[in-house]
Amino acid sequence: MAPQGLPRLPRFDRFQARLALLCTGLFGAALLVSALLLPLLHPLTEAMKPHEAAVIGGLSFAVVALIVLVIGFRTMVGDLRDRESRLTHIALHDQETGLPNRLALERLAASQQGLWVILVGIDRFEVVRDAIGYDAMANLITAVGRRLALTSGASISRVSAAVLGLAVTAETEEEALAIAAALAESARDPFNISGAPVDITLTAGVARRGGAEAHLTSPVDRAASAIARARRLRLQAAGFDPDAYGDPSGNLSLISELMAALDNGEFSLAYQPKYDFRAERITGVEALARWTHPRRGAVPPDLFVGMAEETGHIRPLTEWVVRQAILDQKTMAAAGHEVIVSINISGRLLSDDSFADFALEQVSASGARLCFEITETAVMHDPERALGVIDRLSAAGVLISLDDYGSGLSSLTYLKRIQADELKIDKTFVVDMDQSGRDALLVKSTIDLAHGLGLKITAEGVETPTALALLRGMGCDMAQGYLIGRPCALDALILRLDGPSAETGATAVA
Repeated sequence: MAPQGLPRLPRFDRFQARLALLCTGLFGAALLVSALLLPLLHPLTEAMKPHEAAVIGGLSFAVVALIVLVIGFRTMVGDLRDRESRLTHIALHDQETGLPNRLALERLAASQQGLWVILVGIDRFEVVRDAIGYDAMANLITAVGRRLALTSGASISRVSAAVLGLAVTAETEEEALAIAAALAESARDPFNISGAPVDITLTAGVARRGGAEAHLTSPVDRAASAIARARRLRLQAAGFDPDAYGDPSGNLSLISELMAALDNGEFSLAYQPKYDFRAERITGVEALARWTHPRRGAVPPDLFVGMAEETGHIRPLTEWVVRQAILDQKTMAAAGHEVIVSINISGRLLSDDSFADFALEQVSASGARLCFEITETAVMHDPERALGVIDRLSAAGVLISLDDYGSGLSSLTYLKRIQADELKIDKTFVVDMDQSGRDALLVKSTIDLAHGLGLKITAEGVETPTALALLRGMGCDMAQGYLIGRPCALDALILRLDGPSAETGATAVA
């Protein structure tokens, strides 16, 4: 390493300098050896004529110089080869774990036809890393790589901080998905890190090398998109969906258009009703943002909400939702309907004190009855600040709902620390409740637990009369789902509220 303050030579100039130094050394070595040989040749040269002696001396010098030059050149070539080998190894391996990296996986995937790329992501990576530390996390990733290698028999690469990958041969996507699911399942047993067990969950994504969607992006990128799809669908493994992937170049323009869309009236709110079993009527609604683009039409919420979170636009988007929800609540109140409006709050805002100031100012000025729905992941990102914000909101009369309970690593500690008013059971347990006794038992025990903690309970995903009847019998407080009503515009919601108090009825799709 060059001393600080001294400029480093360009790589090519450094090579030239080394070569010149080597040649100078070789020339000096040749002169030295020749000088040593000349006395030995002196008896021979005495009998020769002067010009013959000069020729002999020159030849001896040339031979010695050539020998020394060949030896030096071979040494330098070997050094360059070693250096190139080391640089190649560095370029193809992750420096933290020693595993092959993304470039190595892409080269492997391009080496033959019929390969499928499988990426395996560590769920809640940042939460786990913050809990066990960076050094232990590196050891954990190495351990995960070893287990995946044992399970698959393939070479494992580290594609990014939280994602490992491999290439396998499979005849169909179903076969590749079965392999991916087995890899995700391999994390069921905890990992021993520094003598302590560490539990994690894995989610896998699958993409084929080549195929009709090859023009979209690389198989590694498509497999990464498949991981996001699997998490969205709450599956262990999922394949790449080109329709869900959409148009990346078009999505880039959406990012810049989002802020203008808020001012241009392209956004609106749809409301999904929540049926109160005891009141036997709709007493609450969940506000859901909708974007109608002038050229692209309806933009999927999963797309623009995700973009807003990644680009920092989630704050102005959520502020718009809060303002509009307050205005719509006043409109409903003027029509004779007092309902609580629930708003989803991103984890990126939950630890933002200035957003809390904004929300409290809006609630105080309007007297609105709002409920903020949050998830466990949002709290775990920065627990102390998030809990402080929640306490401020709760003290000011904003209701707090714990959303998607049961879908992640929900724990009693989670329930104990958060001053909440409502618990929402994730729809994955409710949808099949009328066919699965296990799901029904989990729902009933969650209802009892929530009531024991003084929380109201809302069941999401209610789609059948049987599920609704079961929830009523279990003592559930609120029901939400397509059976109760699909998300609808404000006018359609008021018409629904004006109608007879019934559990089901005509619904409008937003």
